[in-house]
Amino acid sequence: MSDGAQFQQVSPVRLYQRIVEQIEQAIASGDLKPGHRLPSERELVVQFGASRPTVREALRVLESNGLVRSRPGDPNGPEILPFSTAGLAKEMTRLVRFDNVSMAELISFRMILDGSASQLAARLRSDEELSAMEETLTGMSDAIKTGYEEFSKADVAFHEVVARASRNALIEVSNQVVRGAVLSLISDKVANARDRRALMRKSLGHHQEVLEAIRARDGRAAAHISRRTLYDYYAGYVPEGERGRLLALVDDEAA
Repeated sequence: MSDGAQFQQVSPVRLYQRIVEQIEQAIASGDLKPGHRLPSERELVVQFGASRPTVREALRVLESNGLVRSRPGDPNGPEILPFSTAGLAKEMTRLVRFDNVSMAELISFRMILDGSASQLAARLRSDEELSAMEETLTGMSDAIKTGYEEFSKADVAFHEVVARASRNALIEVSNQVVRGAVLSLISDKVANARDRRALMRKSLGHHQEVLEAIRARDGRAAAHISRRTLYDYYAGYVPEGERGRLLALVDDEAA
């Protein structure tokens, strides 16, 4: 028996995956653009030299990934769709839920995203977006009396407006996915906390500070306050030995 690595048997690549790869490559290279049509199913069978079920499976995967759209009864081939953040959100959600990303990693990544979104929003926001942020904080204030569920909805709405104001779709979708993952892990603890109203009032105060920095178009302050706020709110859910990566983000902004 030879020394070195031990290998496992390989699995054959299914034919439909080869079809998917070719079409994805054509889209990535620009040979296929949004609005273009693929050949008909019959023509694809001929071009790929594959069976009709294999071609149909490939088209099903492409449609599931948001790359093409087929309409029942349409005599034309599937339509190439424009880029959508939905596919990215799906992949990031899978990464967060199934790849054992730690709470410390999630929160530190959210601190990076939120800080960047707030910094960009302070520079780029419109008056209408500022008004929308103010409305969400009014909703948060009103919800302190009605309950955590309504408060959380208004909180999410605030961060969504800030992310949109960043003018960066990747920040927007990434923040949405990571925020949802964090909240799904701690929502029960927050909702059932004895000092729930005190937590909500503290959170509202932090959001008001971020809003004032955005109103003043002070991107540096908006980023620092946003990251410090997330640290103050979530550090207690992270093991003490792992909090250094969170503090590094706060200390870096304060320097």
